[in-house]
Amino acid sequence: MTENRKTRAGVFVGRALGILVLLAGILFAAGLCAASPRGDNPNTSIFQPRSTPAESIYHLSIFVLVITAAIFLVVFGLLTYVVVKFRSRATGADREPAQVYGSTQIELAWTVIPILIVVVLFLATARVIHAIQDAHKPATALEVTAIGHQFWWEFRYPTLGIVTANELHIPVSDPARPTPTFLKLRSADTDHSFWVPQLAGKTDLIPNRVNETWIDPHEPGIYLGQCAQYCGTQHAKMLLRVSVDTPEEFDAWVRAQKQPANQGEKEIAGRRVFETTACINCHAVGGTPATGRFGPDLTHLMSRSTIAAGATENTVENLRSWIQNPDAIKPGSLMPAMQLSDADLDALVRYLETLR
Repeated sequence: MTENRKTRAGVFVGRALGILVLLAGILFAAGLCAASPRGDNPNTSIFQPRSTPAESIYHLSIFVLVITAAIFLVVFGLLTYVVVKFRSRATGADREPAQVYGSTQIELAWTVIPILIVVVLFLATARVIHAIQDAHKPATALEVTAIGHQFWWEFRYPTLGIVTANELHIPVSDPARPTPTFLKLRSADTDHSFWVPQLAGKTDLIPNRVNETWIDPHEPGIYLGQCAQYCGTQHAKMLLRVSVDTPEEFDAWVRAQKQPANQGEKEIAGRRVFETTACINCHAVGGTPATGRFGPDLTHLMSRSTIAAGATENTVENLRSWIQNPDAIKPGSLMPAMQLSDADLDALVRYLETLR
């Protein structure tokens, strides 16, 4: 009997130590993420906020984590104390522990303390939600409409007359001259969710409804995000890149995007292929008969770093593979294989290369 008690006690202590080690590991990993150097980060980390909304959410999450960690430690400590202090002993096996009935102090404690904790968490959360959702939009703000499609992002700049896809360019917001970006979020088909962890929290895109969010990045760089709402087969590869540019870089990008598509005669054969196949039904190229809206605008295709909504790097080889067999890169995508001859495919790729 004594050996069995010792075995059970050993198992309990081992599990307790395992839980403590796991909690310490989680806190240590969070600390490493928070302490990592600033700059371009290929990971979508909530522990590296670079925008006011993301910083507010980050501080709130740390506050909640501290409170819940304290609750865990208190409860775990009391449980460990009770198990060890009042464990079964051979000398008192027949003695019944003291019974406590109707303790007003205990009942008040386990009623009032949880209520106070919930009220504090509610007020802290409500303050952050109010600060983000009711933020004032200054006259210098940039307005962008983001439209979610299966499975890519469309970005429209109403005041600038620019349409692009998957890669959102915005200016850095200097505290001395704030230039936040206010986004109107729409969906062209099903539910999506716009999420760039380092810049803001998740905001859903719902058909027939316009939601809004805003970001004010404090540092130039590339910030990665994705759709955070399951929207179909290729939800996992509905990625997006936010390029936060200096004012000079953003102005240069705007000027380049306002330029018409290449109209040279050098790749007339490829342009003819584009305009006489199904490409023209889905895609738009400024200054040409192509005005499709089902797929991304290709006017400045080669100015983007990636294709297929971030699924692969934008190179000539990948572009050719993407046109020839989209499922090889993004299984389940809604882009059809064009079934072009090698000659037509080569001509089309050469034409698309000129769209910079």
